[in-house]
Amino acid sequence: MSEQHIASVFDRDLEAIQAHIMKMGGLVEAAIMSSARSLETRDVELAEQVRNGDKAVDALEDLINEETARLIALRSPTASDLRLVLSVMKVSANLERIGDYAKNIAKRTTVLVNAGEIHGSAAALRRMAREVERMLRDALDAYIQRDAELATDVIERDQEVDQMYNGLFRELLTFMAEDPRNISACMHLHFIAKNIERMGDHVTAIAEQVVYLVTGERPSDARPKADVTSQSF
Repeated sequence: MSEQHIASVFDRDLEAIQAHIMKMGGLVEAAIMSSARSLETRDVELAEQVRNGDKAVDALEDLINEETARLIALRSPTASDLRLVLSVMKVSANLERIGDYAKNIAKRTTVLVNAGEIHGSAAALRRMAREVERMLRDALDAYIQRDAELATDVIERDQEVDQMYNGLFRELLTFMAEDPRNISACMHLHFIAKNIERMGDHVTAIAEQVVYLVTGERPSDARPKADVTSQSF
């Protein structure tokens, strides 16, 4: 078998795996927004759909891991190609974690259905989720297009998500201080906000993987974190 044929087979196999990545990414993007919408509208059925849909995300991660392991075993990729193959596994792992956070939000939605509404919180969480979903879409576009500049932009935008989280955290503290009856609902909302903030971290990890894939180097500057809530305790 000629080297050119081996290379074409490798490219074909890798392209098929990356198609799984994009399918997985589409499912996760939908899960982010559906989980936020189910919370805002108190839609238990939609929340259940998000929880059940996570099985498809997990199945795709398993498939991607199996196919990348097979690709490494059969094609013996060179150093640069191996870096590309391993990046697929890292991207899929981050997507799986984002899907888990969406599922966690859906779980808490079913608890909050019978709780009193905290003014403005659901809309704020939807805005956070929307920004993370946009970041993920751009991170996946950057991955497919090998666009380090777009990936860097995604990394920088994570600060906006952190700032939104900080603002909501302070508002929830105020609601709890004003009326102890709000404490239970506010605690659940805080965990939801933290889940979305962590989604942003995993999206950022995908974007950082793109920068490494394109340049061969990790982003030079330590990523600034705007989440300062730990300083409140």
